[in-house]
Amino acid sequence: MAILNYTTQIKAEKTIMEIQQTLVKHGASKIVTDYDGMNPKAVTFCLVLNGNVVGYALPANYSGVLKSMKKDNKVPRRLVTEEQALRVSWRIIKDWVEAQMALVQAELADVAEVFLPYAITKSGNTLYKEIESTGMLMLQSGEGNI
Repeated sequence: MAILNYTTQIKAEKTIMEIQQTLVKHGASKIVTDYDGMNPKAVTFCLVLNGNVVGYALPANYSGVLKSMKKDNKVPRRLVTEEQALRVSWRIIKDWVEAQMALVQAELADVAEVFLPYAITKSGNTLYKEIESTGMLMLQSGEGNI
């Protein structure tokens, strides 16, 4: 099965706008698009949770998407470009955000819960990156806990 959305022709900027609209509908504020040169690399936004402003960053690792597309023989070679990988990465993020909001609407989770790995810590990293850099120590179980 080829990578999701590999044929999209929708520009990253349009997709980012759609992501921002979805986030705003669910209480996000202070939405910013971060760039790497001319390429949008992340959408950063804030949510107020229990009276506290919490920042989140949704990165678009388009170089990873490009690497995946290069390995996938089902993706036509004409589509294996950085520009296409950028479009694909943002469409995948949009689909993921919409799926997370469906969980929130169905009351299966709350907004903070679904975005937790992407919460920005005091060091400026996402919570996931922070945990990853500590060797996952926070997630190891103690004896007899499982």
